[in-house]
Amino acid sequence: MNKTKIAGLGCLGIILIGAVIAVVIAFAVGPKFYNTAIDLQENATSQWANVQSSYQRRADLIPNIVNTAKGYAEFEQSTLIGVIEARSKATSITIDPSNITPAQLKQFQQAQEGLTSALSRLLAVFERYPDLKANENFKELINELERTENRINVERNRFNESVKPFNVHIKKFPNNFINNFIGKFSEMEYFEADAGSENAPEVEFDFGTK
Repeated sequence: MNKTKIAGLGCLGIILIGAVIAVVIAFAVGPKFYNTAIDLQENATSQWANVQSSYQRRADLIPNIVNTAKGYAEFEQSTLIGVIEARSKATSITIDPSNITPAQLKQFQQAQEGLTSALSRLLAVFERYPDLKANENFKELINELERTENRINVERNRFNESVKPFNVHIKKFPNNFINNFIGKFSEMEYFEADAGSENAPEVEFDFGTK
């Protein structure tokens, strides 16, 4: 047997040994990696459901806010139409929490930010209507909107906090090697709000009560 064949067999042996080691590692730590990843993924996806629930709560408030404002004939109808259209767009976008893609999340965020902007315009216009500001039902709706905006911020932050341990888990060695081998888990996207949107829209007004 010549030296070339010996060298070739030696390389093949190294490759086979490496493959055996890889399989051993996969079987030794694979189940633990997989089960932990499933737990972390489920935690993150369930938290995303809380995010969507908070946004839905805001969407459910809007018809009552709009209908109350409609009772004032001089109130800018174009502002109300803008809120209605933004709400329709925001509620038309749904995301499968088990498969959140960057494009889906961006689309979802843009729609929700559009609704936030429309609500901000509504509240700015509302400031110019003393009678509407004095409406007890409207005041309570606005207060509830503020509480909902704060809840949205809380749930988004909790979602990001739940995504981080999952992403770290699948990236660490040898987890990353195992994950590449089984091709099961993909890195989850974080909710990245635009600059300044970490603050809820300002909805506190002087309603004439001291």
